[in-house]
Formats: sequence, structure tokens, C-alpha cells
Amino acid sequence: MNDLPFSYQIIRSTRKTIAIQITPEGRVLVRCPSRMRADQVHQFVRSKSDWITGHLSKLQAKPQLPTFTPEQLHSLAAEALNVIPGRVAYFAPKVGVSYGRITIRSQRTRWGSCSSQGNLNFNCLLMLAPAEVVDYVVVHELCHRKEMNHSSRFWNEVEKILPDYAVQRKWLKDHGSSLISRLP
Repeated sequence: MNDLPFSYQIIRSTRKTIAIQITPEGRVLVRCPSRMRADQVHQFVRSKSDWITGHLSKLQAKPQLPTFTPEQLHSLAAEALNVIPGRVAYFAPKVGVSYGRITIRSQRTRWGSCSSQGNLNFNCLLMLAPAEVVDYVVVHELCHRKEMNHSSRFWNEVEKILPDYAVQRKWLKDHGSSLISRLP
């Protein structure tokens, strides 16, 4: 049934919409509602084939950077432990929230996260991003202490602290995958 110049993997879940994701490795993932028919999925993918092909071409044209060594990741994690807790301490009162434990990890899918208990996790690769991007991720996670979602109320909280947050968010979107692709 695949009459396209690329293959794709379907991931079904309880989601309500269909979306296409291209991984840094060049895999095409199609996330869709559990009950969506295969022919509907294929029709959607076919309608987006020019966009997918364009992105796959861009990925192939990018120079492949070397994978981070365990020593480099350890060094980035140590640096993050020196930098990020101070940024969290600086922004938490501005956001008006408290927080729990801060953990540094090397993650493929997240720049940061916030648990319902207020524990914060940050990706050590943030140390390779501009300081403003680090601040954006810190503020983003702290704002989840007020809104555990990405509603307009959540983004309003982020904007109160960082009016230009969209610039930093775009930097992560434009450059983040090239950093994450270097994880072993």
C-alpha cells in the first residue's frame, strides 16, 4: 500500500488528532487515534509527502556530527548542576512557585520536565544552548508548577516572565535536534 518514496511507522494512541514526526535519524512516525483506518492514515501521509520529502532531504544534507563521549556528557551534566539550580532559584520567586529536587539527565525527547510533586528535570545538553534558552526552559518548567499543561493560561505565565520566549522556543526547534542527534 505504500506508494511513497519513504516508509513510515504508525503509532496509535488515545490522541484525537493525527500528526507526523520526523526523528533526527530520519524515521517518519505517524501518530494517530487508535480507531483511525489505515487508508485514512495513508491518505493523510500522502497529502503531506512533499513536506516529508523536503524534511528528509534537509536531514540528509546536514553534516553528521560526532556522537558525544561519556566524558563529554559527564562534563555537560556537571556544568548543568553548577548553572541550572542557580537559574531555578533566581526565577522561582519571579514565577511565584516553589520546587523540589533538581535532576540533570541526557534525554532524547525532553529539554526539561516538572513532576506533580514539583521535582524538576533538565537536559544536560542545555549547556550547549545560549543562556537565554536555558532561562526559557527553566521558566517553562517552573510555570508548570502553576499550570500542568500547555494551555493559553500556561503560555501567559511564561510570557509574564519572558516576553520574548518564542525566540528561545524557536531556537530549540531549529537547533535542538542537531544536539540530541549526537547522543549515543
